[in-house]
Amino acid sequence: MSTAPTDHSERRAGGHLGDRVYAVGLTALGGAVLLIVGVIITVCYGLSRPAFAKIGLGEFLAGSNWDPVQDSFGALPFIYGTVVTSLVAVVIAVPISIGLALFLTEMSPTRLRRVVSFLVELLAGIPSVVYGLWGVMVLVPVLRTTVEPALGKTVGFLPLFSGPPMGLGYLAAGILLAIMILPTIASVTVEVLRTMPPSLREGALALGATRWEAIRMTVLPYATRGILGAVILGLARALGETMAVTMVIGNQPEIHASLFAAGYTLPSVIANEFAEASGAIHTGALAGLALVLFGVTLMLSSLARLLVRMSTRTLRGAA
Repeated sequence: MSTAPTDHSERRAGGHLGDRVYAVGLTALGGAVLLIVGVIITVCYGLSRPAFAKIGLGEFLAGSNWDPVQDSFGALPFIYGTVVTSLVAVVIAVPISIGLALFLTEMSPTRLRRVVSFLVELLAGIPSVVYGLWGVMVLVPVLRTTVEPALGKTVGFLPLFSGPPMGLGYLAAGILLAIMILPTIASVTVEVLRTMPPSLREGALALGATRWEAIRMTVLPYATRGILGAVILGLARALGETMAVTMVIGNQPEIHASLFAAGYTLPSVIANEFAEASGAIHTGALAGLALVLFGVTLMLSSLARLLVRMSTRTLRGAA
């Protein structure tokens, strides 16, 4: 009679000890992620200090001349190319992704939904080098012979679509990035739309709204934050994409208003030159580009996570 409570208390104490060990282990794993991020930032900053000391941070960010022979490094053409290609990708991918997500959650039959969902997941799993190879072999020739000449004839008076059709350039990189980020935006948007309370949609239909009116007045307003988070997640991936963009953008460190012109991006120049960097200044300049890219991607990804979480809590609270 006297041993049972003791055994029970020991089991409880052992359980409590196990819980504490488990919590400490999870905390250590979570802290390891922060530690890795801190190490990356520290190493990049340490490598970039010689370049910043000689060039200056302001001149480095605003300069447009990139000449390793003369130790002249300006990051502006690469920042410009990264922003332009990412914006082109977002402009193309967002309407298609949202329309695809609405189709999968609101209108598609069950069998067709499974097929389309599988194809979207398949797109997300294709390696970037395969996208790049497809871009060089298929997309670039089509742009050079068909799309860019047509755009030049119809809207060539705009600076964005002026100049000779080259195929390689901002437009090719933007279209390729749009295809690559489409599964990300569509998948997150689908998950956000699935948290929509059915009663709101049914109430709008019961009041006489058409299916499109119900989507426009009830579904989209409640999913706005989540969709914005999905877009930012896609933008973050577009900012960091390397191999596919390197193969189709032309790799010229120049700033052009035309989307037909060749350019360069932050990930591309780092991948192309880091292995052959000569001297601490050149290596430091590339590490500085990595810091800029890392900072922009980190901020966008954090903002996306926050917006998706806020949207999910809002929709569940409404339900």
